[in-house]
Amino acid sequence: MDNTDAVMALAALAQEHRLAVFRLLVQAGENGMAAGSIAEALGVPNSSLSFHLAQLRRAGLIRQERRHRSLVYRADYAAMNALVGYLMENCCGGAACDADSACEPAPATHSKRKSA
Repeated sequence: MDNTDAVMALAALAQEHRLAVFRLLVQAGENGMAAGSIAEALGVPNSSLSFHLAQLRRAGLIRQERRHRSLVYRADYAAMNALVGYLMENCCGGAACDADSACEPAPATHSKRKSA
């Protein structure tokens, strides 16, 4: 990942509805969700949702698949992990992190969490 890709991904997430969509898709897992189900879960009109989904797709954060008559969306975990990795690159100035540092991984709070 480079600066341009990171800025594009962060810009896509820097909007309330898009962040909510992305978080919902992360929670949905590999099965993803149909656009109608996303709109219903978040209370976002279909016309607005289409715009937000397109922004997230353009940033490479989600994938779209046609399943019969529905468009199904899922989070792109590899892209999410690349973004987090880019943000954490050279954590602690390349030195080994001590137990009190910000680089110490947070305790797992959700057993189904994808790696980040």
